[in-house]
Parts: sequence; structure tokens; C-alpha cells
Amino acid sequence: MKTMEKSALNRAISSIKEILPKTLKTCLWLIRITTIVTLGVLFLEYFNILPWISKALNPIFNLIGLPGEAALAYVSGYFVNVYSAIAVISTLNLDIRSITILAVMILCSHNMITETAVLKKTGSSAIRMVVIRTAAAFILGFTLNLIMPEVQQGLKIEIIEANLSLVQMLKEWFFDTLYLIVLMSTLIFALSIIQRLLTEFGVIKWLSKIFSPVLTFFGLPPKTSFLWIVANTLGLAYGAAVMIDEAESGNVTKKEIDLLNHHIAISHSNLEDVLLLASVGAIIWWLLVARWLFAFVLVWELRLEIVIKKKIFNFVG
Repeated sequence: MKTMEKSALNRAISSIKEILPKTLKTCLWLIRITTIVTLGVLFLEYFNILPWISKALNPIFNLIGLPGEAALAYVSGYFVNVYSAIAVISTLNLDIRSITILAVMILCSHNMITETAVLKKTGSSAIRMVVIRTAAAFILGFTLNLIMPEVQQGLKIEIIEANLSLVQMLKEWFFDTLYLIVLMSTLIFALSIIQRLLTEFGVIKWLSKIFSPVLTFFGLPPKTSFLWIVANTLGLAYGAAVMIDEAESGNVTKKEIDLLNHHIAISHSNLEDVLLLASVGAIIWWLLVARWLFAFVLVWELRLEIVIKKKIFNFVG
């Protein structure tokens, strides 16, 4: 019995030692991207470039049934994250229906630069991911505006304006980014260790069997079950190390992970981000169902695309 316990412990220690260098490399890569992006957005805000971009998008947002001010929340989320978008939403006087539509758009295409880098590193086309996520946001926004019932109730939120100096903005950016880096690093290392241990002791195969029906419905390979769980619970940035390790290890083929990426590009972080947006008035089931349906269509369209390309290649060959 003691020999078995010692053997299991040795396997665990060996697995952890093996994963740490790769995880550190991925973690530093993400920290570099996050720092550059957030600092860049800070200067966009300081020089009033973000409001200018939002103003240019006003006509499009009016077509979706949203006020022009909602564009600033979308742009903030697009370049940074859901937290940034919520900060803007909390200053707007939007009804529940408008917040829900805007929230779906933000969930489809938030943190675009960092998350696209993750999707590209795992094997998907960066351009395709950007186009798909951006298009999904506006297609779903337009569709929801057509089918969602009108809501008379509004959320009366006080509009707060804060004019900060560049030094004050840099100070806030430093501490916010430092907190984000510590949180991100902790989660990435913890998740990578858990994933490697689950793989070592056969739990991943067990999870694949349990979630196989769900993944089959969405057109996803059962082998991607753990990555699907990670993306849905923690998101792309925090789950990056695990996803990259799986892609590079060969446990999941490029085709399989590309199929997964088409799903999770639209539907990920369905715990924290969804609950955060619900806290400012968004209706949860619309946030989930709308993106699940779009992700379903995307994956099955890609599968059809693969079949057609294969037939054309065989015919030409």
C-alpha cells in the first residue's frame, strides 16, 4: 500500500516538475500581452481616442436599438475586458433589454487582442477569429433587437464623470494591472498543475465520457472536454496555459482544437463574466442561449467546410 502511495506521489511530483517550465513561459507571454494592451488602451482613453471610435460606431448601434453611448462600453470591452465594459455600463441609463443585448455583444468579442493571441497560439487563424467574434457580436445584437420583447423598466444609474491626470491614470493602471497579473499567474499555474495531474491519473478520459453527449451535440470532439470545461469556467486568458500545452503536446489534433476554438471563441467564461453582467441587469438565459446557438452553428459550419474541402481536394487530386 505504501509503495503504491509513494509511486502515485512520485508520478504527481514528476508531472508537476514537467509542466512548470512551459507554464512559466506561457504566463510571461500573457503578462507581456496584457501589460502592452492595457497600457495602450490607457493612452487611447487619455487622448480621447476611444470616445472617438465609439462616436463613429453610433449609427450602427442605433440600428441595433442601442443608444450611441453603449458603443463606448462595447469598445472598452472589445479592447480590454468585461470589467472595463461594466465600468462604462454602470454610468449609463439603460433598460434591462438594452443591457442584455449589449452584454451578449461584449461576451462575444471582449478582450479581443489577448484572447485572439491565445486562439492563434493553439492553432486557429487570428484573422478568422477576429472576424467571427466581431461579426457574431453584431449579428446577435441585431437579431436580439428583433426578437426580444420590449421592457419598460429602466435602470436609473447615476452618471459619474471623472477627469484624471495622466499620472493618476498611470497609478491606477499600475495597481490594477499588478492585481490582474497576480490573479492571472496564480490561476494559470494552479490550473496547469491540476490539468497535468488529471491527465496523469486518467481523470481526463473519465471526464470525456461524461461530457461526450454535450460535446457531440455541439459538434466537438470528446477529447476536448477538459479544455471546454476550462474555457467555460475560467475563460481563454486564464485557461491559456492548459490549452497551449494540450495543443503542443499532441493530445489534441489541430483540427480538433480548431473546432473547439470556433465554439469557445463565442461561448466562454460562462460563470464569472455572465454573473458580472447579470449584476448590472443583463438577463442570464439570453446571455447563454444566444451564444450557445451561434457557437453550435459555427462549429457545424466548419465541419461542413472541412468535408467540402476534402472532397474538392480528392476530386482535384
